[in-house]
Amino acid sequence: MHFDLSILLPHLGFLARGAELTAAACALSLVGSVVMGALVAIARTSASSTLRRIAFIYVDLFRNVPFIVQLFFFYYGLPELGIYIDAFTTGVVALSIAGGAYASDTIRAGILAIDQGIIDAAEVSGLSRRKIFTRIVLPIALRTSVRPLGSVLINMILTSSILSTITLNELTGSAQIVVSQTYRPFEVYVVLLCAYAALTYLVSLAVTLLHRHLNRDMMEAVG
Repeated sequence: MHFDLSILLPHLGFLARGAELTAAACALSLVGSVVMGALVAIARTSASSTLRRIAFIYVDLFRNVPFIVQLFFFYYGLPELGIYIDAFTTGVVALSIAGGAYASDTIRAGILAIDQGIIDAAEVSGLSRRKIFTRIVLPIALRTSVRPLGSVLINMILTSSILSTITLNELTGSAQIVVSQTYRPFEVYVVLLCAYAALTYLVSLAVTLLHRHLNRDMMEAVG
């Protein structure tokens, strides 16, 4: 077999657009996952047993059902109920809901790890419980959860390759089209492998730098 990457040069623009679509879907899904995760974490730490039960069912369901089944339910199942969503939106919604189940555990752990003395001091100062949670508890929990949430994002990037199964031409879907046009799967998938490795490495590096920046004062105090 003659290995020749030059045959992919005419298709680099198409692959780049697929990578942009992957990045856009993952960025939106990360926001959705954090929002969903925060809401579920709040419910799981609530005094209401009903909210805790609902949150537990959500996490248990979406962490124990294969993502491709969830994706097919949203894309192929919901139209049977008269609900039609385009492939990109379906992908973002599915990734957000699935990612939210994992992000909720991370954010919940961050909430439970907060020193009770901080909360007591805020209560003494006269802040309401809502303000204490939104201005103190949640920001601290999110700051300490940056690194684990980065792992959620990396997993989301890798999982996004499954979106090609609902005709979305993200990075993997674009690569499959190029394979069908060039009949050179080895070269195409070598590039695809390197692209995902580079993307996840850059995200991991960015998360590490962000974590150090947000927790710089804490690390200086320890040092």
